[in-house]
Amino acid sequence: MQGSPDRAALSAFFVAVVVGGANFVAVKFSNEELEPLFGAALRFAAAALIFFVIMRVRRLPMPYGRAAVGAALYGLLGFGIAYGLLYFALVGLSPGTSSIILASVPLLTLLLAAAHGQEALTLRGVVGGVLAIGGIGVLSLNSASGDLPFVYVASAVLGAVAVAESSVVVKVFPRTHPVTTNFLGMAAGTVLLVVSSLLFREEWSLPTRTSTWVALMWLVLMGSVLLFGLFVFVVMRWTASATMYALTLMPVVAVTLGILLTDERLRAEVIVGGLLVVSAVYVGALGGSRPEAVEAPQPAVVGPDPQAAAELD
Repeated sequence: MQGSPDRAALSAFFVAVVVGGANFVAVKFSNEELEPLFGAALRFAAAALIFFVIMRVRRLPMPYGRAAVGAALYGLLGFGIAYGLLYFALVGLSPGTSSIILASVPLLTLLLAAAHGQEALTLRGVVGGVLAIGGIGVLSLNSASGDLPFVYVASAVLGAVAVAESSVVVKVFPRTHPVTTNFLGMAAGTVLLVVSSLLFREEWSLPTRTSTWVALMWLVLMGSVLLFGLFVFVVMRWTASATMYALTLMPVVAVTLGILLTDERLRAEVIVGGLLVVSAVYVGALGGSRPEAVEAPQPAVVGPDPQAAAELD
């Protein structure tokens, strides 16, 4: 049994799905002018700065000790390593092939959460993960490539593992506020992305096109600050494996937006793949659990200021 999310967590889950789906379009515009790793570093650096301002305005205590280590690991895995590997994978793989590999994230998360002792390895969870992979595979029939160089496949798989582990590791360490977690996480991830960009000798230059600035603003404000704030909020109230089904639903949103906003046609594989993905989310995350009230978790007191800690309630 996955456990039942409360209404707030479920609402945040679906908002994250819509925002994340729109990110696919925004990243496409960003990558047309900016180098990929530099663009990602710029995005997360700006988002980290915004989280820092929010943290200071709300007088949220800075995590220290194991709590700070956990937030930094969450960022190194989820922002630095994952984005670095996945961007590299896209050099040699089609978006369709990459999407199929990323669809394994809910199943990988369940396996890693079971290994960490956070969740039970259930048949329902495994079936949901397999359905997710199948659904994204059908959605990607027209763009999946038959030529699969090992180094790029391995990079995509390791990137998916990093995404999955980031959602698990954040629950292993003492709990902190989502704002401070994302500030430290994005700051750590940005450092790794900057180093990677330098190693790949990417060109660093600010955007000159209006469309790139609009895309970058979306990716910073909605696609990073809002999206990952919601992600940490949901994962703290639900299971990690169920939360990661948001990643599986995002390509469905992206395809739907492509049909509504561009000249893409509604094909049979889109309908079949979309139904499989929705079935995966129901089986793996939503189905089989009775609705029940879930008490909102309280962030651990990780700062020395009692007044600031009280403001977390």
